[in-house]
Order: sequence, then structure tokens, then C-alpha cells
Amino acid sequence: MMEDISSHIMDIVMNSVTAEAKHISVVIEKDPRTSILGLTIADDGVGMDSETAQKVQDPFFSTKTGRKVGLGIPLLKGTAETTGGSFELTSARGAGTTIRATFDSRHPDLPPMGNVRDTFFVLIVSHPDVDFNFHYFVDGKNFTLDTGELKRELDGVPVNHPEVISFLSKYLDEHL
Repeated sequence: MMEDISSHIMDIVMNSVTAEAKHISVVIEKDPRTSILGLTIADDGVGMDSETAQKVQDPFFSTKTGRKVGLGIPLLKGTAETTGGSFELTSARGAGTTIRATFDSRHPDLPPMGNVRDTFFVLIVSHPDVDFNFHYFVDGKNFTLDTGELKRELDGVPVNHPEVISFLSKYLDEHL
């Protein structure tokens, strides 16, 4: 199991970046009527055929050159299932990948959320060529950030420009 949900997010999103995704969506939502915490990460990367999509759920398989194990997806799946939730991976060559995991937020083995603010921040400034769409709806906090929209407003100023980084840092502090 990973230390926190944010670590799972970072790992899966880095898979998306490796898969040449240009648009990545991360949705974290806790249903206020139930104890279900949902995480969905979707990308427009190269995708996988159905056989590979099954294999990546095995910890003794990796799509990365030089590595024989890949733990990110199996650990997320294990965390979801251990906490009474579910896991689903859908992918198609040329159409990207979507991972959906749910967790019972009351389960004692559910890792803490972790630092979602820092996770979003690092992803944005480290990958300025990727458009991220973040949605966070947990415990009364409703936050949405579309970096594609932000980039249009910036009119050519990169999201990793020092002044934009300062703005993003303050903006995320205020909203997450």
C-alpha cells in the first residue's frame, strides 16, 4: 500500500505522462450521502490493448523498459479492494486510459488523502505541456482547475514561469 491517496495519484498521472498524454483529468469525490470516496484519472495517451490493460494490474509486469515489476496500478487496485471499494481500468490503443477506484472512507486501512495541493502543484509546474483538469469535491471543499483554460488566459506565458508559479501556489493554498 502507498503512504497516501496523493501518492497513488502522482504515480498514476506519471504513467499518463509517460504514455504521452496531453490532457489528463483527475477527479476526487466523496459522496456526502455515503462513505464512498472515488478517484478517477483519465488521459488521452497512447492507450493499451485489452491484454496489456489486464497485465498492468499484475505487480510482476511492467510496460517500462528495463523494469520487470510495476507496482503503481496493482497497489491502487489493492488499496481500493482492501478498503471495500472497487477498481476498473479501461483503455484502448490510441484512445487513452481511464482508471476508476472507489474506497470505503470509513475503512481502517484507507490511507490518508495526503497533500493533494502539493501533488496538483508539482504536476502542473513539472509538466507545462500537459493540460490538467483537476476536480476535488471532498468534505465540503469544491475545487476545479483547468490548466488549459489557465493557459489561454496567460496568452503564451508558461505555467512554470516564476510569476505564474507564485500565483498557482497562492491560488492552491486558498482553495485546497
